[in-house]
Amino acid sequence: MADSKNRATAAAILPLVGGASNITSVAHCMTRLRLGLADRALVDEDALKALPDVMGVVDDETYQIVLGPGKVARVTPEFETLVEEGKAAAPGPHAVTADELAAQGAELRATRKAKNATPFKLFLRRIANIFVPLIPALIGCGIIAGINGLLINLHWLPGVTPALAAIASGFMALIAVFVGHNTAKEFGGTPILGGAVAAIIVYAGVANIEAFGQKLSPGQGGVLGALGAAVLATYIEKWCRKWVPEAVDVLVTPTLTVLVSGLVTIFGLMFVAGEISTGIGTAANWLLDNTGAFAGLVLGGLFLPLVMLGLHQALIPIHTTLIEQQGYTVLLPVLAMAGAGQVGCAIAVFKRLKHNKSIRKTIKSALPAGFLGVGEPLIYGVSLPLGRPFITACVGGAAGGAFVGFFSMIGDKVGSTAIGPSGWALFPLLDGNKGLGTTVAIYGAGLLVGYIVGFVATYFFGFSKQMLVDLNVDTEEAAAGGSPEPLAPSEPTPSKVTASA
Repeated sequence: MADSKNRATAAAILPLVGGASNITSVAHCMTRLRLGLADRALVDEDALKALPDVMGVVDDETYQIVLGPGKVARVTPEFETLVEEGKAAAPGPHAVTADELAAQGAELRATRKAKNATPFKLFLRRIANIFVPLIPALIGCGIIAGINGLLINLHWLPGVTPALAAIASGFMALIAVFVGHNTAKEFGGTPILGGAVAAIIVYAGVANIEAFGQKLSPGQGGVLGALGAAVLATYIEKWCRKWVPEAVDVLVTPTLTVLVSGLVTIFGLMFVAGEISTGIGTAANWLLDNTGAFAGLVLGGLFLPLVMLGLHQALIPIHTTLIEQQGYTVLLPVLAMAGAGQVGCAIAVFKRLKHNKSIRKTIKSALPAGFLGVGEPLIYGVSLPLGRPFITACVGGAAGGAFVGFFSMIGDKVGSTAIGPSGWALFPLLDGNKGLGTTVAIYGAGLLVGYIVGFVATYFFGFSKQMLVDLNVDTEEAAAGGSPEPLAPSEPTPSKVTASA
């Protein structure tokens, strides 16, 4: 039954994105179906938003359809199957004129240039593509590390804890290799060569090498060094492919790539990246130690807009660097407060719009994911289409962030041993410098502050009088009896809110 429902969802989406012939790639992340489209003009976005299972869309380098956690992982395989079946059954290519092709190409280039081609966004997107595939392993190993720490503190199963430590630490010890592999793949090189160069960083034998007047340490430079080494290897490889004769390419290109980039990594990148990594750790700790409440206010308040834009993934290298250095990242629990503000906001909307069955239904379905730290369903289905509640949700996140940041400022650090989850799902990953009980209490209290402030700010300031008049109606009765009066241009229309839900 579940499979047929997921297939029905996929079948409903496919014609609204131009059909199988318009699909060039299919992928998914935790909450979004990501599609490569040949022609975005073929997308019926209003009808797509109106589908019950679609919580919103994001027009980025890939066309992203927000389906929510769990749902997207089940719909994607069905969608891929339908695309394959559609392409197999499609007739031969339709002949088009050169003018038509030129017009389509010009439109696509203009759209993508305007929305997606800024150097900063392209850079952040590449960073995300490198690190996002690593998140499942980071989560799994982080939770195992948390369980192991609890067993050690309770003096339980002493024969098992060394094995759990090995399981939890193995991936982190070699994460540089995976980063190098993914970096080379993202920048158009041979992934295994990127991994081979990055492996130098974690090789124990580098301790026998001296650079810049000091002995190198295995792991020095961490993921940043691995990223730089793999990028360098990719450019060297591309240069070799261009100039090395084909007859000896298989021998010369890999050798030169690994040799040159390896030497630069050992005698340059490891030291430089090590200094940068140390600086990141020092800066993060200084920020929370000295300006904790203010830093938490800013970070917690701005994180929802970053999630909305998909730019939050660019913080992964910073989190990973902090975990490598001190065993946990102090930034993630602060940023997680943004989700708490969003949850409080959604509950307030639910209470205020007692007669709007459509929005209340969306909130009921999205709140469980919100409590677990997955904010996109509530962002795209509730707060963002409404406008004002998105701002009040950010206020709640800022309050929670300030609370956690204040305790960091007085010496009670709250950190996470892995990245990915937030909300209640972050509890198994918590760690700090004052014991697990204190850490859990501060984080839990921060969530409570975010919930309360997000609720209060939205309840009292999230709606204008006109918004309440226009939105607090039974949308099903309005649809049966005629459309309600349109809102002012500055306010969202009920049809748009319903579609987004």
